[in-house]
Amino acid sequence: MVHVPKPDDASHPSNRELLEIAREVARIAAAHVRTRRPEVFGGDVRGASATSSTPVQTKSTPTDPVTIVDTETEQLLRTLLAERRPDDLILGEEGGGQTESVRGIRWVLDPIDGTVNFLYGLPAYSVSVAAQVDGVSVAGVVVDVARDVTYSAARGEGATMTRSDGPAVELTCNPVSELALALVATGFGYGASRRTAQGRIIAELLPRIRDIRRVGSAALDLCMVASGAVDAHFEHGLSPWDWAAGSLVAEEAGAAVVLPSPTSTTAGGSITVAVAPGIERQFLECLESIGALDAIPID
Repeated sequence: MVHVPKPDDASHPSNRELLEIAREVARIAAAHVRTRRPEVFGGDVRGASATSSTPVQTKSTPTDPVTIVDTETEQLLRTLLAERRPDDLILGEEGGGQTESVRGIRWVLDPIDGTVNFLYGLPAYSVSVAAQVDGVSVAGVVVDVARDVTYSAARGEGATMTRSDGPAVELTCNPVSELALALVATGFGYGASRRTAQGRIIAELLPRIRDIRRVGSAALDLCMVASGAVDAHFEHGLSPWDWAAGSLVAEEAGAAVVLPSPTSTTAGGSITVAVAPGIERQFLECLESIGALDAIPID
């Protein structure tokens, strides 16, 4: 059970009002990403590398890219939110922001979750926007950019999926009840030592479940738990912008979630979990038995 603090300010907007803002700005940002990819990369990104002469740089390791579209899109989101909620805090993957204190309203932004997919032209990347109150997500939107699908949730009001040409559809997790039949999504860090530990975990987990999926966007993985496209997701070392919106979508669709602290960083290596309720106990016990609930910090 997630404790949702009561705001001190009686004029504090409702979760629904925050959701409407999140949905508006996320869809504008997604349209920007969709337009800019062919403008920046054309039909082929071969030869793009992390040099000052290309639209791609790197962050934590040479395999952890950031593109000019990431930075453009985050700035667009910040500008849109400043127009609508000028006094709120913002934490973004590219521009940073408030991490030590989460008091009040904080917007948590991932301009492109799945940048490697975006770079290569694989159609699995998203824009993620969440509003948190005192560190708890109360509104969240994840837009699957390539498919133009919007996942939305406000705390206490359920979760929906909306395609560009259709009405909103309520989301519920799969009614799976056997761990052996579970399809599980996961992701891997960029550091070699963390990947080694994650590989050992997968080797122990794989014989106990149906199969593993590695999509490359944690925000989409979490929404896939909500929609029933997978039965569970777990990953070590996610930052708040990776899980803030998607975890709320999963939770409001009925998933059990295990989340890092809202002040956590990827270096700490804490686990994020979302799992369909019918296999919650089995899955968490399985993860515990193979040591997967323990953090995998960066050395």
